[in-house]
Amino acid sequence: MSVPPPIIAPSILAADFARLAEEARAVEGAADWLHVDVMDNHFVPNLTIGLPVVQSLIKTSTLPFDVHLMIEQPERWSIGYAEAGAYNVTFHVEAADDPVALAKNLRAAGSRAGLAIDRDTPVEPYLELLPHFDTLLIMTIKAGFGGQAFMPELLDKVRAARRQVDAGHLELRIEVDGGIARDTIEAAAEAGADAFVAGTAVYASADPAAAVRALRQAAGR
Repeated sequence: MSVPPPIIAPSILAADFARLAEEARAVEGAADWLHVDVMDNHFVPNLTIGLPVVQSLIKTSTLPFDVHLMIEQPERWSIGYAEAGAYNVTFHVEAADDPVALAKNLRAAGSRAGLAIDRDTPVEPYLELLPHFDTLLIMTIKAGFGGQAFMPELLDKVRAARRQVDAGHLELRIEVDGGIARDTIEAAAEAGADAFVAGTAVYASADPAAAVRALRQAAGR
């Protein structure tokens, strides 16, 4: 198994929403990406932030924005995030009518394209789509809320994806999201993940940047 160096992506879902720009800057120099969870109160029951906030926040940070759209009709809304300057825009396979076409449109709009798989969705039917994407985001919780407990049984999806990526020599990041902390990141890395979203583990810390560095060390690479 060949896995590239890890990406650590703090999730601002766990940050202080009254201080988002400061919270973003707090992990600069330590994090690789800034993970932004967009929820619409339809695809998932929670409601977070949308495009206007991302457009403002992206101007305040030097970090690449990793936008995770937990929304209905991603075809309608996702291109705006790419045009706003997001580095990677990930949408859920459960919500997309034509994932490959949307991936092409995102790339044409200037971002990388990511495909997300929720907790109850098997990964196997979508492995053949991976050459069209830059990131595969595998939820290790149920999408929609932060602070949930990591579900190690979902790492079987990571293992299946890693086998597919290695067999096809694909340049694709396998990202995990949900319950990632110092006591769970090692197992996720061993399963084949190479990008790690961490919310509470970073922003509940008195020193978010130090928490990011600790996660990178715990990933073991």
